[in-house]
Amino acid sequence: MIQSNNLITSVGKNANDTAALIWSVADDLVGAYKPHEYGLVILPMTVIKRFHDCLLPKHQAVLDAYKKVENLAVKDGFLRTASEYQFYNISPFTFKTLIADPENIVDNFKAYLNGFSDNVQDILARMDFDSQIKHMEEAGLLYQVISDFCTDKGDFSPEKISAVDMGYVFENLVRRFSESYNEEAGAHFTSRDIIYLMSDLLVAGDESAFTGDGISKTVYDMTMGTSQMLTCMEERLKQMDADADVTVFGQEFNPFTFGIAKADMLIRGGDPNNMQFGDTLSDDKFSGYKFDYIISNPPFGIPWKREEKEVTAEFKKGTAGRFAPGLPAKGDGQLLFMLNGLAKLKDDGQMAIIQNGSSLFNGDAGSGPSEIRRYLIENDWLDAIVQLPNNAFYNTGIATYIWIVMKNKPATHQGKVQLIDASACCSARRKNIGSKNVDITKACRDLIVEAYGAYVDGTYKGVDENDNAIVVKSKVMDSIELGYNKIIVETPQLDENGNVVTKNGKPVADATKRDTENVPLAEDIDAYFEREVIPYNPQAWIDKAKTKVGYEIPFTRTFYEYKQIEPSDRIAARIEEYEKRLMVKLHDLFGGEVWQ
Repeated sequence: MIQSNNLITSVGKNANDTAALIWSVADDLVGAYKPHEYGLVILPMTVIKRFHDCLLPKHQAVLDAYKKVENLAVKDGFLRTASEYQFYNISPFTFKTLIADPENIVDNFKAYLNGFSDNVQDILARMDFDSQIKHMEEAGLLYQVISDFCTDKGDFSPEKISAVDMGYVFENLVRRFSESYNEEAGAHFTSRDIIYLMSDLLVAGDESAFTGDGISKTVYDMTMGTSQMLTCMEERLKQMDADADVTVFGQEFNPFTFGIAKADMLIRGGDPNNMQFGDTLSDDKFSGYKFDYIISNPPFGIPWKREEKEVTAEFKKGTAGRFAPGLPAKGDGQLLFMLNGLAKLKDDGQMAIIQNGSSLFNGDAGSGPSEIRRYLIENDWLDAIVQLPNNAFYNTGIATYIWIVMKNKPATHQGKVQLIDASACCSARRKNIGSKNVDITKACRDLIVEAYGAYVDGTYKGVDENDNAIVVKSKVMDSIELGYNKIIVETPQLDENGNVVTKNGKPVADATKRDTENVPLAEDIDAYFEREVIPYNPQAWIDKAKTKVGYEIPFTRTFYEYKQIEPSDRIAARIEEYEKRLMVKLHDLFGGEVWQ
């Protein structure tokens, strides 16, 4: 689909240019605000101006309707009908009339904001915008800021900027705000190309996705940010079936990004109650809900100490809670989001969730991370893992992976897990967006989906839209290959005469000589022990009471390709040549004899 590529490549420029224009308002804030505080003004003002421009064509119609129903106890329905949105503003002011009266700008602007419906008031309250109005009033900045947003270039009407593109403008602004706080890479904004790939992978794995009439799908994002994953996936599903009924749900903890998400939902005509505010781990707003699709990019490398009390309490509930399989180390909560998603999938539901590399292997046998992987794999829910290209995200260049989870895998996938290396399947961007210097274009996406659809070992080659080579590698493994038994190997304690020390007729283990072995699940432990241990330690035995099952996903090892090291004589000759050239340059600089 050429259109999707155009959207992918254009969004960077459009979002960057528009966001840069908006962020230039910060020039007026210098002195009154510190750099990390600019977003406190810019983000709410952008939301307000977006609402304003959406409502402007029906502004007079709303005022007329309000005159008719002003004295009614229930009038929201009439006013929403008049505005043609699920929100409205009954104030007579517009941005143009506000700046036409600079002497009364403070009172008039407050009156304008008070004219919004309650659902908009909630958004502004969560952003604590009242305090910023007061701050701008005291600094004499309010008139100038409103004027900055009241320009031809500041037209945020839906006719000028689509919902998806406006969403990316907001993402760009939030990223600038986060960077000004010097936040660590944890909130990784997900670009449209990655969301399209995740959407296509979900649909490719759903044999009944778009068969029959009356298609209805629910989509959930547990860390929705500004809700762009939900917006883009809905857009993608509608491209595949224009008549599909797609209902999205999301939860977000940051009040600014939540406000933006709710605003976007209001503008697009969805149910704003599907956007919930709160910490997903400690304050689950969708308890008991089940969804067809889950798509999410939760924070990774971020501690969950703040949520420890609530998470631990839910863990102790066992299967009555979300976290029964295990708890990861407190320094990284990404696998807790994995468990949350598993708890919310329908019996035939599917999840695409982004994780960093630590989820593949972090944690020894019996640890929380290993037990979570065990829970996934032994229930046969893990279908595939796709490694993305580095530098595919705006603010991190680390290795990232899409985990595809299915509650009801097709027969040909059962008992197996597919690993897909798509790290070399991307197209270079002409202009970076933060750390993002590559796109997963349609050609790249198609090749990855082809590899996933085949679900066999193989190497898939192609070219991108610029005729550059792209490649995807696939390896399908039996699930049992991902597990191992960790055994404790004991060696007897010896006395001064070299005799085995015993107690109650049994040898006493020497703790200083204790060792461990990881035995593949597919292999008999005793046979392995006889072959690999006894020949080197005839007195050893296994403490079988301490045997633990572990799971890890050897992604890097699976796709490792040995490269022949350059012969030493050739390296030495090259170094010698470098030395000679260096000495010549030194002679040119300082004179004197040159060593030969």
